[in-house]
Amino acid sequence: MTPPVTTSAPITPLTPTLQRVAQHLANGCASHEIAAKTGLSAVTVRQYIRDIRASLHCPPRCKPAVIVHRLFTTQQVVSPTADRPAPKLSPEQLLLRSVAEHSDTRDIAVAAKVAPADQRAALDHLLADTGAQDTTELVVLAHGWQLLPAEQAAHATRNGASR
Repeated sequence: MTPPVTTSAPITPLTPTLQRVAQHLANGCASHEIAAKTGLSAVTVRQYIRDIRASLHCPPRCKPAVIVHRLFTTQQVVSPTADRPAPKLSPEQLLLRSVAEHSDTRDIAVAAKVAPADQRAALDHLLADTGAQDTTELVVLAHGWQLLPAEQAAHATRNGASR
């Protein structure tokens, strides 16, 4: 299993331009939507997203949900506010954290302690329970509900912990 995206290396603060793109990512926008909203070319937006990944020490092919989680935990973007109450997620809390920290399906399953064959069904159930359309929106909602608080993750990152 690959470790979650945490490191003891300092995070490079985002430039104002990267911060604007990052905020769009944190709002759940895909790269083509960011390009349309900002007037930037799709190629430029993709490069900026690569720059954001590098600044956050994220692996090159990590999923947007992992980048968004990292943006919130490092306080590079404004955390969302909840527009509805959080659902009860006791057994699914581990899956939620796993989706926020891992990109590989097998790594998510192992970290969430579910069989790899059952991971997709468990994630679909979690998405339905939260009303999220995809994993990026799930992570945004979870931060809004303070189910993935920045303080805990930032503290773990400062201490070099893997979670």
